[in-house]
Amino acid sequence: MTESGEAGASAPPAALVTGGSQGIGEAIVRALHAAGWNVLGTYLRGAGRAAALERELGERVAFARADLAESAALPALVDACVRRFGRLDVLVNNAAIFAENAFAGDDYARWREGWARTFAVNLFGPADLTWLALRVMREQPPRGAAGTRGRIVNIASRAAHRGELSFADYGASKAALVNLTKSIARSCARAGIVAFAVAPGFIRTEMAASELALRGAEIEGEIPGGRVGEPADVASIVAFLASGGADYASGATIDVNGASYVR
Repeated sequence: MTESGEAGASAPPAALVTGGSQGIGEAIVRALHAAGWNVLGTYLRGAGRAAALERELGERVAFARADLAESAALPALVDACVRRFGRLDVLVNNAAIFAENAFAGDDYARWREGWARTFAVNLFGPADLTWLALRVMREQPPRGAAGTRGRIVNIASRAAHRGELSFADYGASKAALVNLTKSIARSCARAGIVAFAVAPGFIRTEMAASELALRGAEIEGEIPGGRVGEPADVASIVAFLASGGADYASGATIDVNGASYVR
């Protein structure tokens, strides 16, 4: 990565997007880039895809490898964003994992390993990265008339609200992420920092591919609009939240599920 000499409120806005090399994360990177943002994305196994995005989108987009379960590696991500782009305006906690982990299983060790790994990536990683990002956001010059210094956008899930039959660990981790969002919003408001959660339903991504292949007709039948969502359906909302147009709704969770689950 090359370093940028720009800093402060005069620098273009910068975002850190975890899991940015594919699916919803890639769509978010593209949407923010199209809106004029600098973006540092992370990947775990998609090095080739990350490199291809860097080549396609140019110098305003960079990628770094990161496993969110490795807490010791997370400070370097925030530092890399600030070194390259001068500031950190938005953290998008998008990276997540899920795998079937049924109550009816007979392998107790596998059950516990599933919960530990899922929470490490889906909750503890975002919580740690948020804590690190907040240290930067509190100290940087604010932007806009409202004096906002930073925004946290957590990608949750419909599973956070309705309960899941065979991957309760995933649903529970996303429910905790929603609650974390509320805590950030209330705790950091006076520092000029806002937070939102976005809760997608089924979105056509690699993560959802196996479920869609297994029971795609059933899933589509549960959606009043009759279609599974696309990554761009989520990315457009994240880009709007990043723009500052919804700052007074800090703490809110926005459902993006085609009215398949209305709260």
